[in-house]
Amino acid sequence: MFRTDLRVALVAGCVLVAACGGEPHGTPARVIIPRGASFGQATDSLAKAKLVGSKKMFRLYGRLTGGDRNIKPGTYLLKPGTPWKDIVSALNGGHGMVNTITIPEGYSIAQITPLLARTLKVPADSVKVAMRDTALLARLDIPNPTLEGYVFPDTYAFPLGTTARQAVREMVYSFERRWKPDWDASLVELKINRNDLVTMASIVEKEARVAEERPVIAAVYYNRLRRGMRLQADPTVQFARGHHTGRVLYKDLEIESPYNTYINKGLPPGPIASPGVASLAAAAHPANVP
Repeated sequence: MFRTDLRVALVAGCVLVAACGGEPHGTPARVIIPRGASFGQATDSLAKAKLVGSKKMFRLYGRLTGGDRNIKPGTYLLKPGTPWKDIVSALNGGHGMVNTITIPEGYSIAQITPLLARTLKVPADSVKVAMRDTALLARLDIPNPTLEGYVFPDTYAFPLGTTARQAVREMVYSFERRWKPDWDASLVELKINRNDLVTMASIVEKEARVAEERPVIAAVYYNRLRRGMRLQADPTVQFARGHHTGRVLYKDLEIESPYNTYINKGLPPGPIASPGVASLAAAAHPANVP
């Protein structure tokens, strides 16, 4: 009996010592704890993310400390090397929990706003204000009143409590990080500015059905611009109309708007959606076609 108790005490001591070691470092790993998941299932997710070495020892640690009884579901960002006690504390208290949002390529601000408001649990009006951040508009030299086209489409993990302004800034910073230096050279060659290129990329994004089409679509529109023709791009009419439908009607082609490329020559004043890297690259390097 004494030997059994001693063995248990030694194991418990080893587990507790192991749990206290480590120093958080590197890029945080994302761990999803589904609603209703057991501590064992959570341990499997942590091990898969390489946050826990021995699943058996970590489960034992959870039992010994009572931390296996009250884990909260959600998405967490945790750094490798985080001590077990901090991991369990995070799962029990919801610390390190994040809200994940995916912005699809080709979404406009009108589509992004309600999605971001629901994710952050903030009023839609606060997102609308953030989309007009004057500091960001000046930083990117955007001549339009909103950040349309510069809110980069991607998957983001925002910590709980993130404000609309903080989220929008991170999404715009992502656009800046994805911008490639050789695209600046293309601006000179194409005789356009960055806002023109992003605008063209947004039209390409809305028009393209398969990836291979993008450079050709961009080339066709650039050819029309050089010849002084109207672009006659249906997505710009839908943007001018304010909502998307399956097809554009003849009456829609007469909408009075600077974004209606059926009645106005040249590019519209700005982007009509958020283009992804492939569309930006196509706008920077159009195909060589007649």
